[in-house]
Amino acid sequence: MNKIVSKEYFSANVIKFEVEAPLIAKSRKAGHFVMVKIGAKGERIPLTIADADLQKGTITLVVQKMGVSSSKLCALEEGDFITDMVGPLGKATHIENFGTVICACGGVGTAPMMPIVAALKAAGNRVITVLAARNKDLIILEDQIRQYSDEVIVMTDDGSYGTKGLVTNGIEAVINREKVDLCVTIGPAIMMKFVSILTKKYELPTLASLNTIMVDGTGMCGACRVSVGGKTKFVCVDGPEFDAHQVDFDEMLMRLGGYRDIEREENEHYQATLKN
Repeated sequence: MNKIVSKEYFSANVIKFEVEAPLIAKSRKAGHFVMVKIGAKGERIPLTIADADLQKGTITLVVQKMGVSSSKLCALEEGDFITDMVGPLGKATHIENFGTVICACGGVGTAPMMPIVAALKAAGNRVITVLAARNKDLIILEDQIRQYSDEVIVMTDDGSYGTKGLVTNGIEAVINREKVDLCVTIGPAIMMKFVSILTKKYELPTLASLNTIMVDGTGMCGACRVSVGGKTKFVCVDGPEFDAHQVDFDEMLMRLGGYRDIEREENEHYQATLKN
């Protein structure tokens, strides 16, 4: 069991947890994730490690309250325990001095992007981070991202903060003004799809960190499979990062929606039990 050291609300549905996990903190690298379970009969959910503190032996997780499992996790308080946590899992982000890198993140995708931005900067890259969300309230970790970025561009759908427009508008503005060597994108699948379409037009190499359905996180169940370059890959062991231009996003989006009705029904049932 892993003790929750601190809990901070970014918004009503987005929460940052600092959790005791000394062995994971010691071995994690940018891009790694953990599988967590709440309750003996709970389901496993993947969460990217947003940060780690070696001295305190803790890792940082940012959770968006969506379904039953994430709601149960978000209901925990400081001093409570996460039943099970396994990690670090997945392949770490390949870091080198590429030159100029655009890091494009949407909403909660900023959390898993933060260690990547820091690692890219430490490797000598010029890092331009594009933060995007529907509105100002959904922009998270901006101050932390600014610490490691040469430039931060904020885009909001409604124009309530930064520049009005989509993440792709911010990316294209940078591409049109200077040479860019790599783009890394993390966020909703539909966002990453359109980032990929844009960067492919400009022949800009792009990595996407995929957020597929996962069950065990070790490559055994196959639930996280995606098609990359016409071949089947497992996000939990082959990823989570892939060449975005090779990912079949339409297939991925279809699979992500496969359990939507069941998830909604379970969530409604869970919310009803809380009221009784």
